[in-house]
Amino acid sequence: MTSVERLGVIGAGQMGRGIAELAAAHGIDVVLVDASRDLADRGKSVIAAGLASLVERGKIAAPDREAILERIRPADLYGDLGAVDFVVEAANERFEVKREIFRSLERDCRPEVVLASNTSSISITAIAGSVVRPARVIGMHFMNPPPLMKLVEIIRGLGTSDRTFEQTRALAERLGKTTVVSRDVPGFIVNRLLMPMLNEACFALFEGIGTVEDLDTAVSLGLRHPMGPMTLMDLIGLDTTLAILETMHATLGDPKYRPCPLLRQYVAAGWLGRKTGRGFYVYATTPGGGPAAGSGGGGAAGPSGGGGRP
Repeated sequence: MTSVERLGVIGAGQMGRGIAELAAAHGIDVVLVDASRDLADRGKSVIAAGLASLVERGKIAAPDREAILERIRPADLYGDLGAVDFVVEAANERFEVKREIFRSLERDCRPEVVLASNTSSISITAIAGSVVRPARVIGMHFMNPPPLMKLVEIIRGLGTSDRTFEQTRALAERLGKTTVVSRDVPGFIVNRLLMPMLNEACFALFEGIGTVEDLDTAVSLGLRHPMGPMTLMDLIGLDTTLAILETMHATLGDPKYRPCPLLRQYVAAGWLGRKTGRGFYVYATTPGGGPAAGSGGGGAAGPSGGGGRP
């Protein structure tokens, strides 16, 4: 089985950056690809800033930070992936976007290269149906943030080969992850359980059952979750949460996955969570700024005085 020495990561957003940083920290060279070189460069800059913060807090040594950054090469052309051994796609949670990416990847990568999707809800079989060699396509769903969360879900499509599965599991274990295997059903394991809870929390806020802070405190202390549902959605991204719920609702047809109208409203307003500085909470503009103010009932988050990333 081929060892992965060069990893391609498609998408320099929150998840792509985390996967790139994780792989580079484990000695793997990374090609970080986005729609433009500027976006890829900006993704590496965010990684650099996060690592600098870790150095300041004594979590890693400065030479380790430099070594990680040296292993990450931003790029904007799929042709730069010709020498990689494995690809993880971490683009927007839209089937049409992923379909076009995988068609390009099949054209530009070597035939034996595994093409993995970090999708959190979209059918791996459907994505694999976009390419000529479905045996090389698999789901490799990292949890957020990838450098910290220990779990990776592995999802086999109908045509996924045993070789592809074993190489994916070996890579996950090399990255220090524990793996679970899910059937190729919408939401897989984690989001099949998580999304109904997050959606219900939105309905509870919408109906005035409790404030943002009350809902978070109740789940954190009452259920012993590491963070409450509102904080978690702000970290995941409200747009990503909505996209997952929409996929599950449309595919499974079960009304329990119908997205809460308040969630749709927040996304329409551009209040997507930490990445935009405002979601259920308002966030400081400085890197790593924490929640500054919450929304009471179904209303909007109030200004924090500071302006404006489970």
